[in-house]
Amino acid sequence: MRLIDVHTFQLHEFFGSQIPERYAILSHTWGAAEVTFHEFQSVTGSVRAKKGFKKIEYACNEARARGIAWAWVDTCCI
Repeated sequence: MRLIDVHTFQLHEFFGSQIPERYAILSHTWGAAEVTFHEFQSVTGSVRAKKGFKKIEYACNEARARGIAWAWVDTCCI
């Protein structure tokens, strides 16, 4: 399972019992400017400018505010 570290925006891969017990989930309607798994592996200025990145950023900020360290986002974690 791939999860995003909500503090660093880095993807991490977990297996079996190593998967964190708590993580936020963002599943939403896909639009034309979503961030793909490939793009999220190397976040550049053009990736950050996409509407889809704003949704990821918001989800990570919300998770962090609630004391959750990890997030799963369907567009870039699959």
